[in-house]
Amino acid sequence: MNIAIVGVGAMGSLCAYLLYKAGYNPWLLDKYQERVDAVKKDGLRVEGVTGKHHIALHKITTKPEEIGIVDLVIIFVKAYDTEKALRGAVSLIGDKTLVLTLQNGLNNLEKITDITGKSRVIGGITAHGATQLGYGYIRHAGVGETVIGSLKGEEIKEISKIKELLDSCGMKTSITDDVEGTIWSKLIINAAINPLTALTLLKNGEIIEYSELLDVQQRVVEEGCAVARAKGVTIHYRDPVEKVKDVCRATAPNKSSMLQDIVSGKRTEIDYISGAIVSEGSNYHIPTPYNDILTRLVRALEIQGVK
Repeated sequence: MNIAIVGVGAMGSLCAYLLYKAGYNPWLLDKYQERVDAVKKDGLRVEGVTGKHHIALHKITTKPEEIGIVDLVIIFVKAYDTEKALRGAVSLIGDKTLVLTLQNGLNNLEKITDITGKSRVIGGITAHGATQLGYGYIRHAGVGETVIGSLKGEEIKEISKIKELLDSCGMKTSITDDVEGTIWSKLIINAAINPLTALTLLKNGEIIEYSELLDVQQRVVEEGCAVARAKGVTIHYRDPVEKVKDVCRATAPNKSSMLQDIVSGKRTEIDYISGAIVSEGSNYHIPTPYNDILTRLVRALEIQGVK
């Protein structure tokens, strides 16, 4: 299977490594020439839960025309870059190409299907965690579930092959018939963890050591669940508050992507996580004060460019 990964940050690099170790040789497409040059020169280094590894990767470029049409495109850019990145990568997509997104946040699927149509798009989530330590250098910080599914009303026969592909490279995967509920379930977890880490500079596991933060987490989750209910979306966890705590424990040493962005002075995905809950809540007249204040505080940090 010919595969292209769009976006070579922490998760894109992790996916590339896992595919490579499973015997695949994916293309990597990235917008940063400096990062492309660094990976071509020094390869990809991975440390963490999978041990220490160093592999050579030469199929990496900023030019999609060097790649051509592939069988599978995996999108791993930030949510705010999804539309631009995919429009710049349309030359990768043929009549039989599948497009898979395992990104954080809301509205990635909508942006992708606006460009490709619904019949070739697979959405989902992954609980694998990765921290970018430098160009082509990441820490695999945690292992967790990966869930994929097609949009309602769409039957993608090849989805079982994508599950087998992900399974074979160490991303244990299940298929859901409710991808919207899956994405919302992950969204609420992200909203209850990422902004708090970004604001406090704490790692995931450290958050639950503070009763004050646990109270905020609970309020964030309750707001998110209320908005989901109003939309008719099913949250897939029996006790979402306890699920958040479990994720904090399972990914204890991980620095969330939002914390990494704040420390690096980069734009975060706050508008597509907590901000998305606020926006959707306003559509249904559901108050979301905790998600709102977290959104505003993280935006303030973005403006400051905290290092």
